[in-house]
Amino acid sequence: MNVASTSGQTGVPGQVNYSAAKSGLIGATRSLAVEVAKRNILVNAVAPGFIDTGMLEGLPREEILKQIPIGRFGDPEEVAGVVSFLCSGRAGYITGEVISVNGGVHT
Repeated sequence: MNVASTSGQTGVPGQVNYSAAKSGLIGATRSLAVEVAKRNILVNAVAPGFIDTGMLEGLPREEILKQIPIGRFGDPEEVAGVVSFLCSGRAGYITGEVISVNGGVHT
C-alpha cells in the first residue's frame, strides 16, 4: 500500500519535484502490482487531495476551497478508511490501482 497524491496525477505548478516523485510512485505501484501478482501480493496506492492536516499551513485555504468540487477539505479519517479497506481481505481482487480521495479535484 502506497500513499501517492493528486499532485502525482495532475501536476502542480511550482511543485515539479513533488509531483514527479508522486507520479513515479504511481508508476512503481502499477508496475510492481503486475510483477508480484502471480505470488498473490497486492499493490495499490491512495492519492489524497487537500486533506485538513499541517500540510495546508500557510496556503491560501479559501482559494484552494474554490478548486474542490465538493467544497471542503478532506479529513484524515477519510483517507484512513480507504487505506483500511485496501489492506483488508475485502480488497482481495484489487491490485495496481490508485484510489483518489480528493473531493473531485481530479477524477
